[in-house]
Amino acid sequence: MTSSDRSQAVDVKRSYEIRTYGCQMNVHDSERLSGLLEEAGYVRAPEGAGDGEADVIVFNTCAVRENADNRLYGNLGRLAPMKTSRPGMQIAVGGCLAQKDRDTIVKKAPWVDVVFGTHNIGKLPVLLERARVMDEAQVEIAESLEAFPSTLPTRRESAYAAWVSISVGCNNTCTFCIVPALRGKEKDRRPGDILAEVEALVAEGVSEITLLGQNVNAYGSDIGDREAFSKLLRACGAIEGLERVRFTSPHPRDFTDDVIAAMAETPNAMPQLHMPLQSGSDTVLKAMRRSYRQERFLGIIEKVRAAIPHAAISTDIIVGFPGETEEDFEQTLHVVREARFAQAFTFQYSKRPGTPAAEMEGQIPKQVVQARYERLVALQEEISWEENKKQVGRTLEVMVAEGEGRKDGATHRLSGRAADNRLVHFTKPGTEVRPGDVVTVEITYAAPHHLLAEGPTTAVRRTRAGDAWEKRNATPAQPAGVMLGIPTIGAPAPLPAVTGGCSVG
Repeated sequence: MTSSDRSQAVDVKRSYEIRTYGCQMNVHDSERLSGLLEEAGYVRAPEGAGDGEADVIVFNTCAVRENADNRLYGNLGRLAPMKTSRPGMQIAVGGCLAQKDRDTIVKKAPWVDVVFGTHNIGKLPVLLERARVMDEAQVEIAESLEAFPSTLPTRRESAYAAWVSISVGCNNTCTFCIVPALRGKEKDRRPGDILAEVEALVAEGVSEITLLGQNVNAYGSDIGDREAFSKLLRACGAIEGLERVRFTSPHPRDFTDDVIAAMAETPNAMPQLHMPLQSGSDTVLKAMRRSYRQERFLGIIEKVRAAIPHAAISTDIIVGFPGETEEDFEQTLHVVREARFAQAFTFQYSKRPGTPAAEMEGQIPKQVVQARYERLVALQEEISWEENKKQVGRTLEVMVAEGEGRKDGATHRLSGRAADNRLVHFTKPGTEVRPGDVVTVEITYAAPHHLLAEGPTTAVRRTRAGDAWEKRNATPAQPAGVMLGIPTIGAPAPLPAVTGGCSVG
């Protein structure tokens, strides 16, 4: 699609709303969709707008949950009468579920105007205009990537933290996951393009970057360099003004010693790692087609802790995979005890339509899965609390965040993320502190999911990221996002993973 196609403007300022479901990649795509719509002349619907008040509503969908389609069609059904009463209103459905169901969406919900897939998000403005002019639904699903998402315009949500996508797609064949079928084989960006985007972000005031990929540390397989990811981490360390670099989500199969060395030796690479386990049982891992075993996984954790002693390690775990026995589940609990994760995103197995696991024998009864899930959560809560208690008495640098502390107003606190991505609530200092600024605090209390610094702030460091946040919020007449061409800017990454998302690492 040409730039002129993308920039085709609507006749009047029409408002839009994007509803995002799923993983970090969907969040990243939604920022691109916002950028595309605003470049085409749309304006974002105001905060607090009622259901169906926007002129265009876009669903960016996820297909990895068993009831994903029910959720979508329920939402579409609620919008049907609103659309009938508002002839100019349009509804678009994109993302993984759209890639999978294609024409089925319009058959089940004929009031939908546009259906587009994961490979052609750049076509959304053109498809909306075509549907409006032709007065009929437009369904366009590409079978391969038309444009790398990071080459599209963006409306990013944060002035100080951003995603940078380094690859799309996945070459793994995990039996519980449908993502490779919907997002295609792995396709890597050129290192120079990635670094150019990072430099553009830093020039705009961003100080924290999260490198993003469906299997982020497999980066290089498409360009023929097995050490490309570690080289990329080190190159990020040479970018002046970039304070923090993270990445998500890696795969144990591709996690090599050169990556651990790069993490340990690159000053702005954060002491935090999200390493998906999925199961601690070798038997279940084999059934999942995960190409590592318990010993290999624990070996990675041991090497990371040896190189980066204060690293906070998080994970994904699936409970109740078909055929999982009590002994298999006990092996998962064993790994959790040995690895001592700071945090675990735990999921009860649910059938993903179109995956091999959905047809496997030995589907576990719901009550058994629920009981195992509760045992796992209880164990991890205990470990998370114990690990957080080790932070009490430490002095930490915390990057102030926006929207992280829901009770900050009532408690007269602010919130942010430590270098290892732990959430910290701290007493509001007497001097002005902005999102993106960095404060130094002493941890006085630990809970399973956050730390508390009740004493006075030791230091406040005003940053270029804070300046960027202040500049954005001082000009409300401008769009809330920063519009760039190529390279563009990604989405903020305050968490190591999105709960309820793909969990495919």
